[in-house]
Amino acid sequence: MSDTPLIGVLALQGDVREHLIALASADALARPVRRPEELAEVDGLVIPGGESTTMSKLAVLFGMMEPLRERVRAGMPVYGTCAGMILLAEKILDPRSGQETVGGIDMIVRRNAFGRQNESFEAAVEVGGVEGGPVDGVFIRAPWVESVGAETEIIAEHGGHIVAVRQKNALATSFHPELTGDHRVHALFVDMVRAVN
Repeated sequence: MSDTPLIGVLALQGDVREHLIALASADALARPVRRPEELAEVDGLVIPGGESTTMSKLAVLFGMMEPLRERVRAGMPVYGTCAGMILLAEKILDPRSGQETVGGIDMIVRRNAFGRQNESFEAAVEVGGVEGGPVDGVFIRAPWVESVGAETEIIAEHGGHIVAVRQKNALATSFHPELTGDHRVHALFVDMVRAVN
């Protein structure tokens, strides 16, 4: 593989375009992924923010849930933001009826933990592995991580709550770095993809 990995953005719902821009700024080739055959072509995948229950149902509807689980289990690098974090959790504290997860990170998450849409906020977050000072995190109906397993590394906290984690080739943040123009978290993920491929 060249030094420019091909990274997909799961394009079932959510802020796909912003992630495509952030990945391109971090020197990756980026493309939307909607079907299993598109998933098979990428070196890594971003699962964007959006509505986690809707994304879960659409993934099942589009025949994507099992291929996603298989690729993540096989070690494909994956990065989830907000709803994407929820989808990467092994367990959701308060799941909606019929809500499934892809899994991949040994953590329990709480949906909408930081409050409703009108309680959205921005905050400076120190993220382990990201140099150059804090990242500007945008929290929109964001989850937080209630607890993690032994293999999951906590890389950021805000207000006493876990907001970013990493486990092997999987990365997840409660917040949306793609909305700020600061692409250092995406650069971290692109480096994770390069290290594997």
